[in-house]
Amino acid sequence: MHLPWYAPSRTAEETIHGPIFIQEPYNITYSTASANPEILLNCTAKGCLLPYYRWKQNGTDIDLTMSYHYRLVGGSLAINNPHKKRDIGTYQCLATNSFGTILSRMAKLQFAYLENFETKTSSTVSVREGQGLVLLCGPSPHYRGLSCTWIFNNNTLYVQEDSHRFVSQETGNLYLAKVEPSDVGNYTCVMTNSKANQSVQGLPTPLTLRIIDTAIPLRGGERLLVKSYART
Repeated sequence: MHLPWYAPSRTAEETIHGPIFIQEPYNITYSTASANPEILLNCTAKGCLLPYYRWKQNGTDIDLTMSYHYRLVGGSLAINNPHKKRDIGTYQCLATNSFGTILSRMAKLQFAYLENFETKTSSTVSVREGQGLVLLCGPSPHYRGLSCTWIFNNNTLYVQEDSHRFVSQETGNLYLAKVEPSDVGNYTCVMTNSKANQSVQGLPTPLTLRIIDTAIPLRGGERLLVKSYART
């Protein structure tokens, strides 16, 4: 007995449909000091038929034929030797099959970096004893996670609980409440970017106390020259 020909019904999983995202790209902050020379923006979709992929950067289609810089890993976008000026921005993945196209959420690619201080000579700062003082740091160009410390005569200054000194984490400036003879020396600002895992160091700023020469008359017309710190 011959059974009439029939086609088995498709299950829900087998139903022909447009692409559906399994994985979409997410925001990434890439350190310019990273040992990994590649960024991977994830994208995976399912569909029947299987989708193919395209990518946009800042709303513009990426030319994936630039094989030296971009390549697809499945549907994910790999960026080789990323550069902040060229690659910073928002990215979106497009998955397409015969039944439609879907566009992923936007993912931001940012770069954590810390550039060197300007190479200019620091002038000597001369103040009176007891005078308040601000030593300027002037943060170098950076993005994210910046903190500041100071070095005094080759030793790190620990000022968290020091009422005599204070470091502003907003500006990096060092504040001295009242300058004392023990404060004389070289001060160096150090900026650290925790996201970029980098530190840069400025040039030393010498701090001195102003000296006053006082001539004391002596018998016989002679004078004794006395040098002393100028006080406020």
